[in-house]
Amino acid sequence: MSHITDIKVLISRLCSMKSGASSLRFGVRNFSQGDRPLPKGIVTPLPPLSEPMPNLPPVIYTTAKTEDTLTEVTTLSNGLRIASEKKFGQFCTAGVVIDSGPRYEVAYPNGICHFLEKLSFGATHKFPTRDVMLRELERHGGICDCQGSRDTTVYATSADSRGLEAVTQVLAEVTLRPQLTTEEIEAARQAVAFELETLAMRPEQETILMDMIHSAAYKGNTLGLPKICPRENVNKIDRGVILNFLKNHYTPERMVVAAVGVDHEPFVEYVQKYFVDTKPTWHSSDDAPFKPQNDSSIAQYTGGIEQEECEIPLYPGSDLPELSHVVIGIESCSHGDPDFVATCVLNMMMGGGGSFSAGGPGKGMYTRLYTNVLNRYHWMFNATAYNHAYGDTGLFCVHSASPPNRIYDTTLVIARELSNMAGKVGETELRRAKTQLQSMLLMNLEARPVVFEDVGRQVLATGKRKPPSYFINEIEKITADDIVRVARRMLNKRPAVAARGKLSHLPAFEEIQANMTLGKSDTSPQGRRLNLFRV
Repeated sequence: MSHITDIKVLISRLCSMKSGASSLRFGVRNFSQGDRPLPKGIVTPLPPLSEPMPNLPPVIYTTAKTEDTLTEVTTLSNGLRIASEKKFGQFCTAGVVIDSGPRYEVAYPNGICHFLEKLSFGATHKFPTRDVMLRELERHGGICDCQGSRDTTVYATSADSRGLEAVTQVLAEVTLRPQLTTEEIEAARQAVAFELETLAMRPEQETILMDMIHSAAYKGNTLGLPKICPRENVNKIDRGVILNFLKNHYTPERMVVAAVGVDHEPFVEYVQKYFVDTKPTWHSSDDAPFKPQNDSSIAQYTGGIEQEECEIPLYPGSDLPELSHVVIGIESCSHGDPDFVATCVLNMMMGGGGSFSAGGPGKGMYTRLYTNVLNRYHWMFNATAYNHAYGDTGLFCVHSASPPNRIYDTTLVIARELSNMAGKVGETELRRAKTQLQSMLLMNLEARPVVFEDVGRQVLATGKRKPPSYFINEIEKITADDIVRVARRMLNKRPAVAARGKLSHLPAFEEIQANMTLGKSDTSPQGRRLNLFRV
């Protein structure tokens, strides 16, 4: 009978577990529904989002203040300028903007500024190695970079605002007290040589073409000097040449120390301590005052043509054909010219891009180079407008690419489209270009590093910074007559042409120039129309 007893015990245990589970489910149901069931159609006891929360104080909204975006500028006794602007956030961006670039290398072997980019943030008298310096920045969550253009060199860092003093010291060390050891210079030499090799193997041609079009536009002077170190100069640049260049161009009156997201007064104290009180590497204890020797000549626009017959590398794994590239440029205006804003609007109106652009909002698919060029001529793979503005001149150009057997038609299409800039300007396209330029300006200035660069460059060029609202209003004032006037002003100059690739079908420079005359029709001087289906 023992087995009957076991069965009874088992059944009693199962019954007790079943009753416990029922009570557990009952408890969960009561807990989820609460003591009082909600009315039908209501899923939460909280008020709907369309009604204010009860028993809350009234909302107080912040208002914009002028002092929040005010750029403060201080000039020290030695001529060094300090500019800063407050910006909400834990991090800051600080750096040095220097009036130094390839345009000043007329008395030096070209390529020094290319070397300086590779040598940036290296060993200094305070930091014996690059790693020691980077660890100091990393203590404050910092990063660093150095970028050079044709007329400026920028050393910049972003870090926690509480490490502002350490960041300022790092900036002073890398700009004024670099060691420039033999090992560092040899490493920079190898980096430059490797970059020259990779440029020749890459399908992207913008870097080389921008050097070529500037060389054609400003033949042998200032902005026409190469930004990329020529191969023949890689082994000519040594420590003595670099130090001589730094001594003459990294001087206080040619520098602006700028920061965004900091308080101005302590920043001025740190700059005084590390940039002024401690002398640079090339400082001499002689009593005779040092007079820097640098090129202060104004850029002389010449126009002309630069071409290089070569094979352009293909994109690996793609079906794109071999391309030849042509850039046509004309002299525009400096960033201080009254027509500068109108030129920027015209640049947006021309727009352009690659033939495979996705075309999302803001991509400029209604610009002239899309509607009149890329959408009409199937052989065109790229047509993009650029406007380079400098302190004394500017260069407006269009870069195009197509298969070599179409380079003749491609060049003439771009030349005539540039000529058509002086024609009728539609109200809709002008409104679209102005709105796109305004939105691009404001969106870019949402980034703290962009604000820093804007502050530094404006103070370096003019001694002050114009707020974004000034440019928004100036853009709004541009009329169709302004666009036509600016276009006519540019088209009165001799064009500059740069071409690279297989160029057997490239038109002669005189033919390109003839197709850019004002009011040119759709036929060439010989009366030949473009053949869309010519092989």
